[in-house]
Amino acid sequence: MINIHGEREFDALLEQSRDLHSAAMATTKEALDELVEVGRDRRDRPDEIDADASLVFAESSEHAVRRGLAAGGVVASAAFGAALLGLTKSAAFASAPADVQMLQTSASIENLAVSTYKTALTLPYIGGRSANPVIKAFATTTMSQHSQHAQAFNAAVRNLGGKAQKRPDPKYVPVVQAAVATIAKQSPSAGALAAVGLAITLENVAAETYVANCPLYTDINSRRITASIMGVEAQHVATLLAVRALLEAGAPELITLSPTIAAKLPAAAGAVGFPSAFYQSAMASPATEGAVS
Repeated sequence: MINIHGEREFDALLEQSRDLHSAAMATTKEALDELVEVGRDRRDRPDEIDADASLVFAESSEHAVRRGLAAGGVVASAAFGAALLGLTKSAAFASAPADVQMLQTSASIENLAVSTYKTALTLPYIGGRSANPVIKAFATTTMSQHSQHAQAFNAAVRNLGGKAQKRPDPKYVPVVQAAVATIAKQSPSAGALAAVGLAITLENVAAETYVANCPLYTDINSRRITASIMGVEAQHVATLLAVRALLEAGAPELITLSPTIAAKLPAAAGAVGFPSAFYQSAMASPATEGAVS
């Protein structure tokens, strides 16, 4: 639930976010230190990328995404399957181990989140004088965390001998651009709601991609990095869902640093943050979506 008593509670919420993020980064640093030796070994033996193992990985990735789609109530079409298999024939797929591809895709998703929050903060009702201070503080803090996540994934990529991914996820760039263009034309109330909805989508893409990828990593340290960051993204989603519940209830004034009467909060504000007992993977990006050669 968002800030049911006042500034102290919101500060505590941000502090929890920082603590979770700090713990994730500490785990990530340890894993990155251990990845150095693994990377040296792979760089010394670049000719040992196993094409058969890569094909098995691609098939496992496809099956994982299909299972997620089925669980989410989405029918995976033949065209979708063909597109997934087509990705395995790309230059990026052929030239890098599976772990590197997944880490590059993760970095591309984080890059996308950073650019999206940065753009959102240029909107007057998200980052300007008329912005809700809670939403503005959350967007600013979260953007910084995504930037650090991208750096961590790219550090892992480099340690494994791969090329850092500096660009945003190519599939979602036009989606975000179109959404932002629409949001900018809306009223402050509608725009704020749409912006939060866009952020929820991107945070879910990140969290669900990491859920899907974790069991596919062959390198335990890459798995540790992904799993630790995944928890931070899931917390972002939970917070945004609660904010959206208040906006949809027509009660943006309850997203405040001032004391709030708990009885005024809609029931959804306290329950909407955790819609699933187990995190889904229907929105997971294919593992090679953001890979670079």
